Amino acid sequence: MTRPIIDLRGIRKTYNEGTAVAAEVLHGIDIAVRDGDFACLIGPSGSGKSTLLNLIGLLEWPSSGSYHLKGRPIEQASDDERTRARLETLGFVFQFHHLLPAFSALENVMMPGLMRYGAYTAGQREIAAGLLAAVGLGDAMYKLPSELSGGMQQRVAIARALALAPDLVLADEPTGNLDTRAADGVFDLMRRFNETRRTAFLIVTHDSRLAARCDRVIELRDGTLVADAPRHR
Repeated sequence: MTRPIIDLRGIRKTYNEGTAVAAEVLHGIDIAVRDGDFACLIGPSGSGKSTLLNLIGLLEWPSSGSYHLKGRPIEQASDDERTRARLETLGFVFQFHHLLPAFSALENVMMPGLMRYGAYTAGQREIAAGLLAAVGLGDAMYKLPSELSGGMQQRVAIARALALAPDLVLADEPTGNLDTRAADGVFDLMRRFNETRRTAFLIVTHDSRLAARCDRVIELRDGTLVADAPRHR
C-alpha cells in the first residue's frame, strides 16, 4: 500500500482554548488519503467538515494530534514551511470560485505559479492554457471572470487548483452554487482528472447524488468520524 498523502491521527480542534467559552469541534479524528483516492466528506451543518478541511489544507492548526504530509510530520512547521507545503502538495476548489476579477481566466490559472516562483514563465503559461483546454475553456482563456457563467468560472477554479500538479485537491462544496447540469459537469471534470492523472480528491458536499458517485464516503457528525467506507461504482 502506498504511503498516504495526508495522515491525520487523533486530531482535535478547540476554539477559544483556555477561556470560559472554549469549544472542542473535532474530537480525535483519524483519516488518511492516498494517491488516486476520490473521496467525499459529508455530514450535517456544524459537524466540523469545513474545520477539518481547513486543517488538512494547513489553513488552521489542530489543538492536538499528529499530521503527516507525504510522510513528513508538520506539527512544528513554520508559516513559510506550511505555505510551501500547501503550494507543492495541495490544490483548492471552493464553493465560490474566488477568481481575481481583474485578471483573465489564463492569468487566474497561472496565479499559483506566480506565488511559487515569483514570476510568470512560458512553461506556466503553456500548462495553464492546456488545463483550460482540458476543462473546455480553450476559447475563453482571455475572458475576465465577469464574462463567464458560474459553471465556467468553477471550471477555471478547477484548472487553477491543478496548475502545480498537486497530489491532493481539497474541494469545499465546489458544486453548491451551481445548477444541476453545471454541477454534474464540474463533478465529471474532477473525476476525469482523478482517473487520468491519479490526482486525489477530497470533496465536501451536501449533494447526495454526487456523494453516491464517489469511491469513498467519510461522514462526520458532531465533530466525530462516524463512517469511512468505500463505495463500489
